[in-house]
Amino acid sequence: MSPPEEAPAPPSKTQRKRAMEELQVLGEELVALATERLNKIALPEDLLAAVHETRRMSRHDDARRRQLQYIGRLMRDVDPAPIRNALAAVRGESAEATGKLHRLERLRAELMADEKVLYRIASASPSIDLQHLRSLRRAALLEQAQGKPPRSFRAIFRFLKELEQGDPLPDSHDEHEP
Repeated sequence: MSPPEEAPAPPSKTQRKRAMEELQVLGEELVALATERLNKIALPEDLLAAVHETRRMSRHDDARRRQLQYIGRLMRDVDPAPIRNALAAVRGESAEATGKLHRLERLRAELMADEKVLYRIASASPSIDLQHLRSLRRAALLEQAQGKPPRSFRAIFRFLKELEQGDPLPDSHDEHEP
């Protein structure tokens, strides 16, 4: 006969309290998010309503503290892993988000070095405003030559990032010729 298997011990009061505090901190991060980013995260309606209610509270007093505790309590019924992953992606901490940013930076650097990259981008994304991207490139090259702040250089990155959300852009190591 084998010894009877012991059931795992329930979590201690300290462990439960620590877990609740972590959920409350996660709730605080949700409250601090921009509305557009918050709407991208799949949340139950009651939790989303509580987050919006907390945002309307202008004073950081006991009522807000209790509301954040309420959010933590609501989060006990929700799997926190997808929320943590979504928040990490928003903060740029996920490997996928970091990789995407690095890929866009490489593409921007290639674009600055060679105008032919414009046609590669255009073939991957036919809806692109090619003339706008070309003018941003020229302005960025001029800024670099004159030692001015890199406004257009940053605008190219924003343009590519917005474009990436609609259509996937070519990898920087693709060698497609027009």
